[in-house]
Amino acid sequence: MNLSTQFSQTTYQGQIDLRILSYLKLKHPGVSINNEVMDPNEEHLKSYRELVAKTPHLENISFTWNRMTASEYKDKLDKETEARKFDFIHMIQMLYYVEDPDEVIKYFHGLLAQNGKLLIIIVSGNSGWERLWTEYKSQLCCTNSSIYITSDYIMKTLDTFGLKYQHFDIPSTFNITECFGANNEIGDLMLDFLTEIVNFRATAPPDLRDHVLALLRHPDCTLEKDGKFLFNNTLTAIIVES
Repeated sequence: MNLSTQFSQTTYQGQIDLRILSYLKLKHPGVSINNEVMDPNEEHLKSYRELVAKTPHLENISFTWNRMTASEYKDKLDKETEARKFDFIHMIQMLYYVEDPDEVIKYFHGLLAQNGKLLIIIVSGNSGWERLWTEYKSQLCCTNSSIYITSDYIMKTLDTFGLKYQHFDIPSTFNITECFGANNEIGDLMLDFLTEIVNFRATAPPDLRDHVLALLRHPDCTLEKDGKFLFNNTLTAIIVES
């Protein structure tokens, strides 16, 4: 069984991969598994290697470590004389970090073996991120390292390609109450994370800052419960058939 894992900074440096591998071992006892790991960040790969080294019961699993981006990995495979096929490929919280998500999905879907599966996990179109990005995309999140897409975009792409898939929401929230307090270092860091702007509270134009804070309080983004503001961080898991 060939397993390709493509993970970025949000997949906990291999923890999710090992959970998937453990499940596959239970489902397919005695089957040899090749875990082909791809990540451009050496620290992430190092953390995964260290986790593998101290995790028991990984017999029959081999690991191939590729420090490269999705496009670099594509170039590597394109140069190989024998075509590769994978039984399972996952893209967990990584499609924000590629230049062309449509082409990445199309290419890697083409690597699936018969009855193979492609798992994509990405923020939901029903999440607070969707509202935040829709309202303030041109003013916030001004980075060259990532793009801002949700499950809605991915499913439209899959529909365009005529691919069969199932999708499931994964409810998730995180507490952003401290964003609304004055002189709160943790709240300021949360705002920087949400907007991807360093020192957002101090450097943003007052109107923009006030509007963003108001939106973050809005029910479209956040649930107010027991005096806390819980940002809607719902994810969507999309399972694409070969």
